[in-house]
Amino acid sequence: MQLDTVRDYINFNSKNKPDLDFIICPHTKKKISNKELKINLEKINYYLAIEKQQKKGSLICTLTENSLSGIQLMLGIMYSGMIQVPLNLVAGEDQLAYIIEHSGSKILFSTKSNLELAKKIIKKSKCEVELIEIDKDNFVNKLDYQNEDLAAINKSSNCLLMYTSGTTGKPKGVMLTNDNVLSGGKNVMISHKLISSDVAMCVLPLYHINGLIVTVMGPLVSQSSLVLSEKFSVTNFFKRIEEFKCTWFSIVPTIVSSLLSKYSENETINYNISSIRFGRSASAALAPETHKNFEKKFKIKMIETMGLTETCAPILSNPLSPNRIKYGSPGIPYGNEVCIVDDKYEPVERNIIGQICVRGKNVMKEYFKNPQETKKSFYKDWFLTGDLGLMDDENYVFVKGRI
Repeated sequence: MQLDTVRDYINFNSKNKPDLDFIICPHTKKKISNKELKINLEKINYYLAIEKQQKKGSLICTLTENSLSGIQLMLGIMYSGMIQVPLNLVAGEDQLAYIIEHSGSKILFSTKSNLELAKKIIKKSKCEVELIEIDKDNFVNKLDYQNEDLAAINKSSNCLLMYTSGTTGKPKGVMLTNDNVLSGGKNVMISHKLISSDVAMCVLPLYHINGLIVTVMGPLVSQSSLVLSEKFSVTNFFKRIEEFKCTWFSIVPTIVSSLLSKYSENETINYNISSIRFGRSASAALAPETHKNFEKKFKIKMIETMGLTETCAPILSNPLSPNRIKYGSPGIPYGNEVCIVDDKYEPVERNIIGQICVRGKNVMKEYFKNPQETKKSFYKDWFLTGDLGLMDDENYVFVKGRI
């Protein structure tokens, strides 16, 4: 069976592992099985297509924290053949107003805690946008279920528009297809050898590519499960790993540091975390000393990785045991190709610094409504990351800064 879209995987998992819990919510103690998920997404499709008159390819903004409603709405938009535009809760009003305007979305879903922000950014955008308040836990339960034909989609159908932070100007909209997001999930599965019995601990926000692809699409394509925390909590982190027998987690270096700070040098954690196979770190460089201290303190193997919004998260990862990791390196390519080039875009020799470039099914096709920036970001079919680095004789990349 050809699995080309997010919808295909949801239908496949529902048929093949109907009773497996895909989403586990530690806050509400609710679990959503693969079978329930499919039914819930069909409800969302009916609501969007019939009640809200949205069509295939419609762009829909969401302003939600990690929650049962947030994740199912996100997947429901993709399942329906529409395009989810997740809004970063901490991006600031000006950036968010720009994104609403630039994306051309006509609907903004917001949970209660973000409602005031939603009203402000709609007002600032001067766009006609319908604001729909949803309960963060029970949105789907309030929808009618009626069977409605789904719009035909394929692997090249767009499903996610995620905006980069815009630190050096206006945010850029990264348009991603079903093929892109599934390839990102598969690269996670391949590099971390995910299997159906795995349980991911998700503490990163789903409005970032890391949280969304690594800890949602990774479990989706590997037919496994995720525990969806609303946000990172230093006091609950190990407690939840024990409670839900999580086998892996994805965090960032600031979280690595805060966990180390929480427990003094000789203090041991009073939780059974023997279920953990590994932890992974991304989004910024993990200092080798911090990396080693974490492994020594908690007896957890940490895998450093590197990814981008434009590549649906991971392009590089250190391998799992028994293979060797290299401290200070985000690892080797998995599921895509990485090349180091000079300023004439010619490949450089090993251990020579140049620009890191990547190509593969996970790489975006374009920046939305920005052909000029898209053209600048590619050389032939290689995406130019703007990061400087070198590749050693064993294919490990070491990042050395920005161009």
